[in-house]
Amino acid sequence: QLQLVESGGGLVQPGGSLRLSCTASGFTSDYYVLGWFRQAPGKEREGVSCISGSGGSTYYSDSVKGRFTISRDNAKNTVYLQMNSLQPEDTAVYSCAADRPFMATVQRMCVKGDFGNWGQGTQVTVSS
Repeated sequence: QLQLVESGGGLVQPGGSLRLSCTASGFTSDYYVLGWFRQAPGKEREGVSCISGSGGSTYYSDSVKGRFTISRDNAKNTVYLQMNSLQPEDTAVYSCAADRPFMATVQRMCVKGDFGNWGQGTQVTVSS
């Protein structure tokens, strides 16, 4: 059974950093696109960042470009999201997702949210 478990969320002051981790089990993640999504209360889910199976292709939403970095370690079946210069508007539940690309681009999957497997999410709160 495919499972995704996120960790690393918490409370951080504006300007601070956090690193989220998502560990996959029940499948070999090398062939899967992995992504991070977030949803704040009253807002639609946003595709924050996604990465191809090899790690060679990445996508970032405009709202996090230059501040967040996605990476993956296929040996550990884990994807990371390094978040720097956090701002209150980054407050949300962050979830990871996984799916095979089926000929779609990483960007398309991230923008559309075309993932069939989701984690439970981890809360990130940016506040002074």
